[in-house]
Amino acid sequence: MSALDRLAATIDARKGADPASSWTAKLLSQGPEKAAEKFGEEAVEAVIEAVRGDRERLTAEAADVLYHLLVMLAARDLTLSDVLTELERREGVSGIDEKAART
Repeated sequence: MSALDRLAATIDARKGADPASSWTAKLLSQGPEKAAEKFGEEAVEAVIEAVRGDRERLTAEAADVLYHLLVMLAARDLTLSDVLTELERREGVSGIDEKAART
């Protein structure tokens, strides 16, 4: 099991936990919109660090992005497995062709 799988499992386990005892439970208790907002904030911070070129800060922000992505997915009852299945479906398909096939 990868670190990402373990993180996803931890987030899933925190659903319904006491928001006072867990940052993840607190985010989830505030609803999908708040989870999406936090994901967006972290994504912007990662972009800023990518532009600045600070590898250490970008690494830290990228980890935050992954965490908040998983929380946002959990807030909408989606899983890492759902996303991985979609990536597998796209494997071997040109990005140009994949985008053209979207409706």
